[in-house]
Amino acid sequence: MDSPTTKKNRSAVFVPLVIVLGAMVAGLWAPGVAHTATGQLEGDLRSNVKSFASAYALIEENFASPVSPEKAIYQGAIPGMLRTLDPHSNFLDPEEYKLLQQNQRGEYYGVGMEVTMDGPHVVVVQAFPGSPAARGGLRRGDAIVAVDGYNVEGEDSGAVADRLKGPRGTQVKVGVRRYGVPQIVSAMVTRGEISPSVVDAFWVRPGIAYVAIKTFEAQSVSRDMEADLQKLGEDNINGLILDLRENRGGLLNQAVDVAGHFLRKGQTVVSHRGRAEAEQIFRAKIGNHGRQYPMVVLVDRNTASASEIVAGALQDHDRAWVMGENTFGKGLVQAQFPLSEDAALLLTIARYYTPSGRLIQRDYAHRSFFDYYYHNRQDDKPDSNDVKMTDSGRTVYGGGGIMPDEKYPVELLNPFQQRVRYPIPGDFYRFGSVYFDGQTPHLPQGWSPGPGVVQRFRDYLRSRGVAFTDAEFDQNRAWIEEGLKYEMYTRSFSKQSADRLAAGDDPEVLRAIESLPRAHALLEQVNRVMMRRAAG
Repeated sequence: MDSPTTKKNRSAVFVPLVIVLGAMVAGLWAPGVAHTATGQLEGDLRSNVKSFASAYALIEENFASPVSPEKAIYQGAIPGMLRTLDPHSNFLDPEEYKLLQQNQRGEYYGVGMEVTMDGPHVVVVQAFPGSPAARGGLRRGDAIVAVDGYNVEGEDSGAVADRLKGPRGTQVKVGVRRYGVPQIVSAMVTRGEISPSVVDAFWVRPGIAYVAIKTFEAQSVSRDMEADLQKLGEDNINGLILDLRENRGGLLNQAVDVAGHFLRKGQTVVSHRGRAEAEQIFRAKIGNHGRQYPMVVLVDRNTASASEIVAGALQDHDRAWVMGENTFGKGLVQAQFPLSEDAALLLTIARYYTPSGRLIQRDYAHRSFFDYYYHNRQDDKPDSNDVKMTDSGRTVYGGGGIMPDEKYPVELLNPFQQRVRYPIPGDFYRFGSVYFDGQTPHLPQGWSPGPGVVQRFRDYLRSRGVAFTDAEFDQNRAWIEEGLKYEMYTRSFSKQSADRLAAGDDPEVLRAIESLPRAHALLEQVNRVMMRRAAG
């Protein structure tokens, strides 16, 4: 049993916690919200905070073990409260908030590597071209075992990545285990500013440009896209494929600028409004300078948030033909509210609406959050209560993400393919290290895996205990050859080279090229409608 002195000390700790919590709640109501609260609402707030304080006091006084205030408040009370609101309001601890800010700036100081877990090991996915890591000789397939002499085996990829970061110009010694090399390979790497591009643009066919945007998290997305299109020579584009598959969103201003590049100046890109937020309308600032080449936008079930804003704007204005799967349906606006101790809240304050006025957000109030994130969204039916029209008069539906103009469902991996691909990073990745056996990867342009390489891969799978029949292997031979080619190109040239090769052979990209005439017909249709409206 605690002594009166112990109880007194605990109470002294608890009082400022309640004060901080009360101040935090008040801060979330201001500015723009607190002045609308009535006396009754303010009384309810004080009563609820008092109830929380009483509950915390009971826990703090009577729980079998000492209660950590940080764990109770920052890991328990605040995240628990947010989980009752919606699927996207979130609490960020200081480390998570710092990482978010770094991602939004699109830069950090480090060695320039992408890493992942391969079982218990942290392995290199790629050293960014021209990065300190690439100059230091680190390569895909390396398993990181030491950072500045500290053994990192057993640490996760986030912890190792943190150790690799540091002030610009400082050096870090990285020790890796490389297949085919008996001793540990050490590299002394000088940290620098890392700004990996998330945009790639190239000619997928003569006159047909392909632009892939992986994320909208960085402030440089629209600038990078503009630069890439300028390098291609945008006036020479006869058709464009904009690939937003697997793009899970990011910054609103980047989505507005990217969509605005293809729209006419002043056209609406998106609007948002909420209980405490007056409606804000975001428009194309510069516009397309009269460029009217046809566009197809590729989307899938993981196209979300900012990328849905882009797809929705281009669809509503009939600027692009949208193709793929129903998008995720994430149309909630989160504002950042910094807290004490360098933590922050991401709190939903409004909802996004496409130019025609349809809601992007999918329903979450009548299902569990697990179902919201993981159920098959392709079964969602159009919301008959949210029917809108595009500029040319086509019917579109809201409340369930962006529905494509042309369905192209993703082909799921069969059981054999799943066994080869998973767990990540998969057996193509591991075989690449075996194939080059510690040597510097080098292949001629146009290389393809012949029968000998395919047989070596078959034997490798057998040696790893991957279960399959000869019939399964033969039935998946074309898929195997594509996977081997992608892996070897990634190692011998770059991930960008491999991605470009894959895009050129992607059945959905090829289908998008075939659908460009539909996009062209949309442009002609909306131009006729707009001319009739202008004529009165």
